[in-house]
Amino acid sequence: MMEKTIDEIHDISYATANNKKVNTTVPLLENITTPADFKAISREHLPQLAEQIRERIIQVVSKNGGHLASSLGAVELTLAIHYVFDLPTDTLIWDVGHQAYAHKLITGRNQQFDTLRQYKGLSGFSKTKENPCDGFTVGHSSTSISAGLGICCAKYLNQDDSHVISVIGDGSMTAGLAYEGLNQTGDLKRKLIVILNDNDMSISRNVGALSSFLSRTFSAKYLQTMRNQFGAFLKSLPRIGEDMYKIAKRSEESFKTFVTPGMLFEAFNFDYFGPINGHNLDHLIDILDNIKNAADSPILLHVTTVKGKGYAPAEKNPVYFHGVGSFAVDTGKTSIIPHQVPSYTQVFGEQMVALGKSHPGLVAVTAAMPEGTGLMAFSEQYPDRFFDVGIAEQHAVTFSAGLAAKGIRPVVSIYSTFLQRAYDQILHDVCIDAHPVIFALDRGGIVGEDGPTHHGLFDFAYLRALPNMTVMAPADEDELACMLKTALFHNGPIALRYPRGRAQGVPISDPVVPLEIGKGTVVCDGDDLLIIAIGRGVTEALKARAQLASEGIFATLVNARFVKPLDEDLLLAKAGECRKIITVEEHVLAGGFGSAVLELFMDKGLTDLCVKRIGIDDCFVEHGPQKVLRKDYNIDAAAVAAAGRELYGRG
Repeated sequence: MMEKTIDEIHDISYATANNKKVNTTVPLLENITTPADFKAISREHLPQLAEQIRERIIQVVSKNGGHLASSLGAVELTLAIHYVFDLPTDTLIWDVGHQAYAHKLITGRNQQFDTLRQYKGLSGFSKTKENPCDGFTVGHSSTSISAGLGICCAKYLNQDDSHVISVIGDGSMTAGLAYEGLNQTGDLKRKLIVILNDNDMSISRNVGALSSFLSRTFSAKYLQTMRNQFGAFLKSLPRIGEDMYKIAKRSEESFKTFVTPGMLFEAFNFDYFGPINGHNLDHLIDILDNIKNAADSPILLHVTTVKGKGYAPAEKNPVYFHGVGSFAVDTGKTSIIPHQVPSYTQVFGEQMVALGKSHPGLVAVTAAMPEGTGLMAFSEQYPDRFFDVGIAEQHAVTFSAGLAAKGIRPVVSIYSTFLQRAYDQILHDVCIDAHPVIFALDRGGIVGEDGPTHHGLFDFAYLRALPNMTVMAPADEDELACMLKTALFHNGPIALRYPRGRAQGVPISDPVVPLEIGKGTVVCDGDDLLIIAIGRGVTEALKARAQLASEGIFATLVNARFVKPLDEDLLLAKAGECRKIITVEEHVLAGGFGSAVLELFMDKGLTDLCVKRIGIDDCFVEHGPQKVLRKDYNIDAAAVAAAGRELYGRG
């Protein structure tokens, strides 16, 4: 019989570990109400539990939507971590939290799991207020190593020798923050355990069974102890000790680098093990047991997993099933009825393609979100003018400043909540020299089921404070098209901010005409009230005005279009005509659009006005359907109408 290659051995072991039939009829998951209940399950029953967890995740996400593929891929890894470590005494941090659904299920949240991402239900991410086993509140990427090191150092100062485990995906390893965390961890030499869940980037070729064997062998406690003792012995040798130790260390590292991709992490002073198959529970538990008892130094375990593992449609199309809406389990097809009205994201993408034809200097830049920002068509049509920089918003902005400095016109398309991560770069690298970088802020305002880490409720405030910056927000898709063209011809930094979800269903002008910078428009006239709205707030203001009109209260409605600069002439003239004023925005009140309007009135000496601002109070907005959240946080049409009645003297 021919001898099998290492890769063939790995393929066989992978298939054996993942495709063997397991009995899923015995209920296990429903009996887990605490981490202790999980620890009581025998090791041989863990594959059975893994299958039940996958079924439960698929069942709930098919109804509620959510991050399916990443959570399915991390089931065995989750079970192994919980089996070896003792939560919440030990601290587990999931980077981003996309992959934490199995973790929620075995930490007492199975009975609530049907409320995942529902209003007042379970968060779609790890959240410390939700469960003590959630080691850190997350939602943005690449924070787990830095947070883990901070917790590790705090435990050291508190004389607490419990463990800290940070699980980070390969996508999150594209961000500089992750390497800043690695760098300081290696310098401080605290025992932080970092688990790299590699399911896409393929840092290097998976070398299979030999790699798994070497990792488990290298991590054994006796070998770690012997290595450290031998190192100390070499260092103690007179005159030649230090040189001998360095030679020995280099020899070991050279051998490990020959069969693993650990050189990068060893350079950060981490002991590296892997890559190993992240779906082989026995191997995972063995190596985590060894790592748990290893020497007091930083450790990185590299595991390879399959995104969407156990659900064929998600394995076949992990990008689609990364963050998915409701779908039919048997087919994987979406159960959402197609809508004739496009989303703002679709309109933006279509306009980018159209502008790209006549403006060869136009380029698109995004941070690992080409699908989410609507730029896939642009990337296919103009591949040389499309740049996906990975999860690296800071780099995206400074990179775009460099493009703009040499005559290229970059459009940086990033979700509002993620652009927050590049604030210094916007200020320092773009605004100081007034580089003509266009910021397309998708998901501005209430986002929905992803909650406080994803709502785009701070962009007006953090952008309008910057000199040289222009900020605008469209009321409908036609204005979005006009504003994008306006930005293209503007000689300075400019931002357009638009919401998640369907547009208003209005036709787009042909041809699309740029707007005059800083000019608003009167939507309709009335003598009793003045409503000044921006962006999606115009929609709610229109509904409110109609309701008030039916009650005999007639309002002038101004669509401001621009947060900065404001249309001073228009607003001052209308405020002079009617001194009862409502401002409407889907944004926090502090420093937002309403604040800008008040500043204008005060600066111009209009001190006898009666102004009511509609916006988000000083709080973080939780997760839930957009319509419900707008009502609950008093920024919908009913809230605007109530404010109108109050000002008019009827409520």
